[in-house]
Amino acid sequence: MSIEQLAETAQAMVAPGKGIIAIDESTGTIAKRFAGVGVENTEENRRAYRELLLTTPKLSDYISGAILYDETLRQSTKDGVPFAKVMTDAGMIPGIKVDKGAHALAGCPGELVTEGLDGLRTRLEEYYRLGARFAKWRAVINIGDDIPTGTCIDANAHALARYAALCQEQGLVPMVEPEVIMDGSHDIDECFQVTEAVLRSLFASLYDHNVMLEGTILKASMVLPGTTSGEDASVEEVAAATLQCLKSTVPATLTGIVFLSGGQSDEAATAHLDMINRMGPNPWPLSFSYGRAMQQAALKLWSQDIVNNVAAAQQTVYERARDNGLAALGEWQKAA
Repeated sequence: MSIEQLAETAQAMVAPGKGIIAIDESTGTIAKRFAGVGVENTEENRRAYRELLLTTPKLSDYISGAILYDETLRQSTKDGVPFAKVMTDAGMIPGIKVDKGAHALAGCPGELVTEGLDGLRTRLEEYYRLGARFAKWRAVINIGDDIPTGTCIDANAHALARYAALCQEQGLVPMVEPEVIMDGSHDIDECFQVTEAVLRSLFASLYDHNVMLEGTILKASMVLPGTTSGEDASVEEVAAATLQCLKSTVPATLTGIVFLSGGQSDEAATAHLDMINRMGPNPWPLSFSYGRAMQQAALKLWSQDIVNNVAAAQQTVYERARDNGLAALGEWQKAA
């Protein structure tokens, strides 16, 4: 695939007023989500739930694509239509999570590095054949006593860059996700400093590996105080700090940035995205790639009656997509 085609796909992923829904939970992670609402973690229940999400009427009004898990990319609707085809026919772009998760980084206590580069080229070839047109790789950066170290930051940036280069080689747009974890007692200033260091290392590695930024999407953390810091930053403070950090580190040639919700409440994730866009114009489109902040309310409703509550749950998904689509334009209004 040419850089023009990669750029075209990347641009479609961050089209005005549209974002990405993340439904790439591993089997183990979705087991925890299902357990929390009393749903048995069977393959059929996972398939049915993901069909609910992907077949939500008019979802493509506000959703440009979805990140899928390996199992999901291979699944079909109850009528036998592959999910990738369902998405493509509805005008949405199939994506795929390709990393193998974060594991302990040897020699660096309390720090993690994401694995999954071995055999990745072959897996990407197969995912492209199955219909995926973009991929995602998540790095995990913890803030704590004397961490993150430069070793951890650079190891994860290097892995993200190698992954991104392999994606573009196989015709997939890489979504690079260096998540700075909210958990911790750090204040918003320390989050800013860590996020800035992470992004500087990331883009240096992408440059070293000849990754074309015109065909790349950044999935970014917002700059937030830690969950146990006791600090209550305003929506305006979070938006201003996030924008300042991005503008100091991210090249303008990057196609676009989508934010992760990272444990924020549904409303907070939407409010922060909205304020960030109200503070524009910005060098790149700024949209969303939310998982729990898109699904949580719908999952709870569906779990109460997985046969009869599909339509009601889909309406909730649509409303969350609409709210975040408006926030991506800086046009969201909080309900009275």
